[in-house]
Amino acid sequence: MTKRKTWTQKLLAAPRHLQHINGRLRNEMKELGRLSALLDIMEQGRLDTFFQPILQLGNGRTMGHEVLNRPPHSAQFPTTEHFYEFAGRTDQMFRFEHYCRRISLSRYMERLPDAESGTDRLVFINVHPGVLNDSRHKSGETLSLLQELNLSPERVVFELTERQAVQDYVGFEKVLSHYREQGFRIAVDDAGSGYNSLKTLVYLKPEFIKLDKFLIRRIHSNREQQELLELISGYAARSATRVIAEGIETEEELLYLQMAGIEFGQGYALGRPGFLPEPGAFPSDSPQVSAGGGCKYVSSDR
Repeated sequence: MTKRKTWTQKLLAAPRHLQHINGRLRNEMKELGRLSALLDIMEQGRLDTFFQPILQLGNGRTMGHEVLNRPPHSAQFPTTEHFYEFAGRTDQMFRFEHYCRRISLSRYMERLPDAESGTDRLVFINVHPGVLNDSRHKSGETLSLLQELNLSPERVVFELTERQAVQDYVGFEKVLSHYREQGFRIAVDDAGSGYNSLKTLVYLKPEFIKLDKFLIRRIHSNREQQELLELISGYAARSATRVIAEGIETEEELLYLQMAGIEFGQGYALGRPGFLPEPGAFPSDSPQVSAGGGCKYVSSDR
C-alpha cells in the first residue's frame, strides 16, 4: 500500500517536474540565442557608434564627447540595457570590452571633422571595471592603439559605472594609478544613485564625477535633489574633482545647474548623440547665467 501511494505521488508530481525541465530548457535556448546574437554583432561589426557632446555650462563650449555604442534592435535585445546587461554576465565580456574600446576610439578619430582635429577635447569611453583588472589584459594595448590613431592618452577618460560595482577597491586603485601614470583619466558614472557610487568616489578619487540623470531630472523643483547636489558638489570641490551633470533635458534644469555652479553638463538639451562628434550648444532661447553662484533652493513640487 505504501509503495502504491509513493508511485501515485510520483506520477502526480511528474507533470510539474516536466514543466520545470521544459522551462529550464526554454531559458537555456534563449540564452544560447542571445549569445549567438552577441557573437554575430562583434564578428560583423554591427554596433552603431554615436557621440554625445559634454559642454562647459559657464560658456557653452564643448569640452568633450561620450562615445555610445548601440546594438541593432532585435528580439534577443529589445533595449540597449538588455544588451549590456547580458554582455556583462557572459564569458565574452573581456573580448567584447576590447572590441568596444577599439571601435569607440577608431570611429571617433575617423569621424572627427577636420576643423576639430587639432583640438584637445576629451573622449569618454565606457569601461567595465573588471576588464581593467583582468589577468588576461595586456599592459600597453590601449597605448598601442592610441599611437596607431595619433590620439593622446591625456584626451581619453575611462568612464566607470556603478552598475558594474568594484569589489576590491584597494587593488583596483593600484590598477587605476597605472593608467593615470600613462596619462589616462577616470570618471565615475551614475554618481548619487547609490551607496556603491559614494564608496567609489572616496576610494578611487576620479578626475570626473558624472551625476546620475535621476538626480538631475526636475532638479529645479525638488529640494531633496538640490541638497544632494550641494553635498556632492562640495565634496568634489574639496577633492579637486570636476562635476558633469548628465541627463539635462530642459532649460529649467540647465538654468538651475548653471546657478548652482556645476561646471559641465550633458543631455538632450545640449546635444543629442550623433553620428559625428560635433559640438553641442545651449538652447537658442536659453538665458545666460554666470556659473558659480552656489545652490539656490526652491520649493518642492511633490
